[in-house]
Amino acid sequence: HVQLVESGGGSVQAGGSLRVSCVVSASTYSTLCMSWFRQAPGKEREFIASIESTNTTNYADSVKGRFTISKDNAKNTLYLQMNSLKPEDTGMYFCAADVVYCDVAQEDDYNYWGQGIQVTVSS
Repeated sequence: HVQLVESGGGSVQAGGSLRVSCVVSASTYSTLCMSWFRQAPGKEREFIASIESTNTTNYADSVKGRFTISKDNAKNTLYLQMNSLKPEDTGMYFCAADVVYCDVAQEDDYNYWGQGIQVTVSS
């Protein structure tokens, strides 16, 4: 059984930085593809970034160069460092995990999700 619990987030002005974390409770932690998604008000949930068990990363074009996904295997924790934040980055941020290939996985391929955490960027 896999459990994901997010923390961090909050409110920040445009241009600022935030970090969200996701603790992953899973015996299969080392084999997981872990990703971040976000959902803006009135919009569908979208892919933000992923990291393979090999530490290969992938980013959506909208966050490339501004966001960094990483993980601390000793703490079973996934991170998303968000810099140069924009108002359009506002939304609920979700971590997701599963034993899938990160580079081809779609949202429906992930069976394990966190509860989501709010990030608000004001102009």
